[in-house]
Amino acid sequence: MKKSELFFSALQVPIDYMMIILAGIVAYAWRVSERIQGIKSIEYQFSIRQFVEMLLVIAAFFIVVYAFDGLYDIRSTKRTTREIYRVFRATMFGLMIIIVGIFVDRDIFSSRFIILAGGFFVVVFVSFGRMFVGFFQRYLLVAREIGVHKLLLIGVGDVCGVIKQEIKANRYKGFKIIGHIEDIDLDRIGRIKKMKGIDEIIQCDSKVSRTKLLKLKEYSIQNRISFKYTPTLLQTANFRMGVFLGEPMIEIENTPLDGWGKIIKRMVDITGALVGIVIFGIPMLLVSLVIKVESGSPIVFFNKRVGHKGNFDLFKFRYMKNKYCHGKQYSDSHNKKALKFLDELIKKQSIKTGPLYKIKNDPRKTRLGTFLEKYSLDELPQFFNVLRGEMSLVGPRPHQPIEVDKYENHQRRVLTIKPGITGMAQISGRSDLEFDDEVRLDTFYIENWSLWLDIQIILKTIPSLLYRRKN
Repeated sequence: MKKSELFFSALQVPIDYMMIILAGIVAYAWRVSERIQGIKSIEYQFSIRQFVEMLLVIAAFFIVVYAFDGLYDIRSTKRTTREIYRVFRATMFGLMIIIVGIFVDRDIFSSRFIILAGGFFVVVFVSFGRMFVGFFQRYLLVAREIGVHKLLLIGVGDVCGVIKQEIKANRYKGFKIIGHIEDIDLDRIGRIKKMKGIDEIIQCDSKVSRTKLLKLKEYSIQNRISFKYTPTLLQTANFRMGVFLGEPMIEIENTPLDGWGKIIKRMVDITGALVGIVIFGIPMLLVSLVIKVESGSPIVFFNKRVGHKGNFDLFKFRYMKNKYCHGKQYSDSHNKKALKFLDELIKKQSIKTGPLYKIKNDPRKTRLGTFLEKYSLDELPQFFNVLRGEMSLVGPRPHQPIEVDKYENHQRRVLTIKPGITGMAQISGRSDLEFDDEVRLDTFYIENWSLWLDIQIILKTIPSLLYRRKN
């Protein structure tokens, strides 16, 4: 999903709201004008302030109706005639609900003229606003290529030819073909992605083998590339049937965390991180003071982790002795010694198998550090990672590069969304789970994300911190 598509879809909500309010004000002004009063006198008494207060509520009601009717679907281009029809349909539906409400209780509002005129102006003004936004978005697509989806076509046959002709003839649809290869070659696809970037892959050949399609599907998911293909034997739990430029297609759906899900989750992350910083502000200051007194600086160290966009610095309270820490705060020679010692500890004392390690009786910890890590207090600074957009409140835990390098191909699925401070694995066993179980839980979260699921995980995280971790 392109950032410009998210921006314009989010922008459409306040524009619709303003257009509805403007339509109501125009309907009211028209009703109280001398020309209309000469035809029919006003039979009700209420102030402009009362009308505006009611109008603000009614406008919010129409926004909800529009949302339920799918008028805020995130798409780069929308047909103008189709948009006007959908605005008309949703507005009429909302208007019917209001009319029924007034029929039940006429004391709410009794001007049928303003209701009908307002409905007319809502359709006109909202349609105009959407046409303006759509025109500007299409201009950016065609003139500046902002929001253009870069397509890679794979396969031979008529389907690829039809798609190429359609895209060439209709640049405003928002697609650009950056390559066309005849067969699935992941190495070649990787080179094209590195050189030109790929937003969508379309497999046009229905005769391709199921094994190759599975590999291409996994590659697309891991690299956050939209994947469409013509119907074959490929099976998946998350797919959507549709038509792309006149051709039947099946689209693999990676996660609900696209479109509005992504916007909502980011808003919740920012709010939750700010609340977390306020709530834990004093405890974080106390921890900082005790670390400083016990073992000096730095208080927070930057632990390199791998997220959905590559490496980033994870903020943690320093729970290890300085000579064993590693990160960009330390010199290269210091980091080499610390990492060498870590490698020795992993070989001798790690109690986990697979990509992850867990050192029993870790000699690197300070006395305070043992307590901090036991109750995950060392992770409180990660609220700032959330504010920076590197992490989310809920998601797969980020791991170190030396661990990620050992991932199997299917395990890289956990790298397709933002890592989280807490997640499914943390409420189901914390660090005591085997990595395959952690991946299984995180994959379920990725495929079944919802705001309610995030809330449940956050609520379950607090009591899970009270259980002592196994050594």
